[in-house]
Amino acid sequence: MNPQVVEAAKALQELRGFDAVLDVRSPGEFALDHLPGAANWWVLDDAERARVGTLYKQQGSFEAKRVGAALVARNIALHIERSAADWPRRHGVLVYCWRGGNRSGAMAHVLAQIGFPVTLVRGGYKALRSALVEQLEARARAQRLIVLCGPTGCGKSRLLQALDAHGAQVLDLERLAAHRGSVLGGMADEPQPTQKAFETRIWNVLRGFDPARPAFVESESRKIGRLQVPPALIERMRAAECLRMHAVTDVRVQVLLGDYADMISDPAELQRRLQALRELRGAQAVQRWQDLSARGEFAQLTRELLEHHYDPSYEASMRRNYQGFAEGQVWEVESAQAFDAMAARLRQAFDPA
Repeated sequence: MNPQVVEAAKALQELRGFDAVLDVRSPGEFALDHLPGAANWWVLDDAERARVGTLYKQQGSFEAKRVGAALVARNIALHIERSAADWPRRHGVLVYCWRGGNRSGAMAHVLAQIGFPVTLVRGGYKALRSALVEQLEARARAQRLIVLCGPTGCGKSRLLQALDAHGAQVLDLERLAAHRGSVLGGMADEPQPTQKAFETRIWNVLRGFDPARPAFVESESRKIGRLQVPPALIERMRAAECLRMHAVTDVRVQVLLGDYADMISDPAELQRRLQALRELRGAQAVQRWQDLSARGEFAQLTRELLEHHYDPSYEASMRRNYQGFAEGQVWEVESAQAFDAMAARLRQAFDPA
């Protein structure tokens, strides 16, 4: 049995139909980005790949292939022994490498000879990446979006989570970016993905949406932490219908104290991040905020950050960047516990299916 060869765009469309997706690139390549659900069955690890590359430059292709073939054969055998022992005969497998097909071809050949139905991606990861970007752009432009707007602390992320629990279509960009969208927004337990991996995560969510139904998304700037929202998506967001969330300061403080509990538990880290505001807000203000943190006066710190850092430019920025902001319906956030009820009402109003 020989492997079938498929174009990258078709592989992405049929991705859910495979029982296993095997990325045979090195662990370092895999870490930068890979298809959702892919397993890293590397045929050369990072050190082996570097060794074979050096041999190719110094001694030529024959010696590099001789050494590389032994390494590849050994690694393929290990993966099959460790991970494929219980696969049924009709276990459908998709395999890809970087581009040329040598690494994926070796893995695909062995699996096909065993008798598994194997599909090989023409052009590998490079072709998959190009097709994925095209599909992401097309899906972003076709999707009806409803943008949740509101100043910091009104609970936009909480409402997205509640909407998701109620079965709405939700695109939570901050969760996908592992960042809460502000100078204090990095998540201590999860580093941000690479830009490519971030885009793959967005594509993976969008491909599961029904374009006939609305999808809820939070208003964002072009950057979330160090990552860029894809241009087609941010353009679609900024032209979309807006819902304006409003909450009094006391409620916003309660929400933020809950959302940033991890940072409150580490005042030294909070003070370090506040340092980044010196150029924008001045040394005196930042020193006061750091002192409040050191004394554990987090509610007062939160109030002052809202008043002096987050709020002053919020409405002007939203009116400038989001076309539907001015006419957006206003929804009042009555308490930090109101989001489940709000989500139920929103779902009924905008997506009763």
